[in-house]
Amino acid sequence: MRKLSAVIFTAAALAGLSGAASAAPAPKLPYVTMAELPIVSMQVYDEKANADQLVDAAMAKAKKSHKLLLIDMGGNWCPDCVVLHNLMLLPSMQKFMDTHYEVAMVDVGKFDRNPQIGARYGYNTRLKGVPTILVVDPATNKVINGEQVFALSNAGHQTPQDLADYLARWTNPPAL
Repeated sequence: MRKLSAVIFTAAALAGLSGAASAAPAPKLPYVTMAELPIVSMQVYDEKANADQLVDAAMAKAKKSHKLLLIDMGGNWCPDCVVLHNLMLLPSMQKFMDTHYEVAMVDVGKFDRNPQIGARYGYNTRLKGVPTILVVDPATNKVINGEQVFALSNAGHQTPQDLADYLARWTNPPAL
């Protein structure tokens, strides 16, 4: 009986990790590897931007439009950050992102800029990697991707579809 309980618990936990069953499906991407992904922009973060204002403005828009707030924290030196951003610029992904998210791109330098943004949401220590993605429910101002905020810090080693599926996973939280 214990083995069956463990199997049921493990299956339930894995189902929770895969996101809500009613989450929006990710666009199907024509790229199999990251090497195929077109790179349009190399400087994806505005290093001079006021991060607090960026996040506040995106949060206001998210509340008004009933979308999620996605805070993408990274640096222009980071290949994984560049890969993720360029994936979000693909026409099908951009349409998906525009439908579900308001995005704030926050430059963290080499982990020496804008720590207050992570701290707002309970990430008071040095980031474990970038990009760090905070998906915030604007109704509660809570991060809904919790322990998976660092999941894309190895974006360059995932497939484009893996990244799209990750971004789709959070699109239907209970509060929205």
